[in-house]
Amino acid sequence: MLNVNKISDLAKSMADKDINALFVGPSSDLQYLTGLSPFADERFKALVVLADGRHFYICPALYLEETKKEIGEDIKIYVWDDSSGFLNALKEVNKDFDIEGKRIAVNEGIRAIDLLDIKQLIPAEYVKACELLGRLRIIKDETEQENMRKAAEIIDEAVVDLTKFIRPGMTEKDVKDRLEDFCLERGSSFSFPPIIASGPNSSMPHYNDYSRRIQEKDIVILDIGCVYNGYCSDTTRTVFVGEPTEEQKKVYNVVLEANKQAEQFVREGVKASDIDKKARSVIEDAGYGEYFVHRTGHGIGVAVHEEPYIMQSNDMVIEEGMAFSIEPGIYLPGKFGVRIEDIVIAKKDGAEVLNKSPKDDIIIIK
Repeated sequence: MLNVNKISDLAKSMADKDINALFVGPSSDLQYLTGLSPFADERFKALVVLADGRHFYICPALYLEETKKEIGEDIKIYVWDDSSGFLNALKEVNKDFDIEGKRIAVNEGIRAIDLLDIKQLIPAEYVKACELLGRLRIIKDETEQENMRKAAEIIDEAVVDLTKFIRPGMTEKDVKDRLEDFCLERGSSFSFPPIIASGPNSSMPHYNDYSRRIQEKDIVILDIGCVYNGYCSDTTRTVFVGEPTEEQKKVYNVVLEANKQAEQFVREGVKASDIDKKARSVIEDAGYGEYFVHRTGHGIGVAVHEEPYIMQSNDMVIEEGMAFSIEPGIYLPGKFGVRIEDIVIAKKDGAEVLNKSPKDDIIIIK
C-alpha cells in the first residue's frame, strides 16, 4: 500500500534540496513507497511526488486494475493507453501542476530512452534522485528490522538444510533447486540469484553458473538470500566437502577473524570506510591483501544492494538503524576462495548480527 508517511518525509527532503518534482519508476524505490512491483516492460509508469507533498501516479491502462488494488482509490492516476502513448499523460500532468522549467529528480527506474522524450516535452533541470531516495531508505524502523530478522532466520535455516543435503556427485544446480524449494515452502523467494560455487569456481566472487559437479575435497561457497514481507536477507557460508587442507584452514580462519573484527567494530558514529579498513587490515596483515578484491559490505533492505556501502572511499558516518553486510573474502585464482557474510544492524553501542548459522567452526560435509 501507499506509504504516505514516507512520501511526506520525502517531500520535506525535496523542499530542503530545492527539488520541485520527483519521478520514481519501477524499482525498489517504487516498491518501498507504494508496494508496487509492476511487470517489467517498455510501458512508462511512475509515481510522481511534488515538494509540497502532493503525489500521483502515471499508469498504462493495461495495469490500472492491479495498480488500484495495491495503492488504493484515493491517489490520482493519470492513465494512458497504447494508442495514445504516455507523453499525452505527461501533457496533462504539466498542465495541472506546471512543472516545466522546474528542478526535477528522476530515479533509476526511469528509462533513459523515456527521459529523452520527457525532456523534449517538459524542458526543465533534471537531476539524479539516488541520494534523495537512498537517505530516505537508509535508516530501518523497527517494523523493517523485524522483517529483516525473519528473512535472516529463514536463510539461516536454509544454510543448515543445505549442509545436510550437499554430497559429492550432485551439481551446483541441484543445490540451487533444493534452496528454491526450501524458500518456496516457507512462502519466500530468492532476493538474488544464489551463488553456489564449488571447487575452483569458489575463487570467482560472483560466479554465476550451476553446471559443475561437486567433488570430494571441494570447497563450496553458498551466497544466498531470500525475501520476507518485501525485505531481503543475504548471507554467505563456506563449507568443505571432506577435510580441508592446512592452507584452506588458514585462509578460512583469516576471513573469519576479519568478519568478526569488523562486526565488533560496528556502532553508531564510526565511518563506513573504517569498518572496511578493520576487515581489510586483518587480511592484509596475514599476507592476502591482494586477494580481497571487493568492498567489505553493502546496505540491504527492500533491495539486496543499497546504501550504505562499506568501502574504502565512503566516509559516511554510520547511524543507528542502518543495515548492511560484513563479507570479507580471500580468492586465490584457479585454486579456491573463502567468504563469510552476515547482515548487521547498527546500534548505538554495537551491532546486532542477524545471521546465526554456524561459522565459528569449519563445516565439514562427510
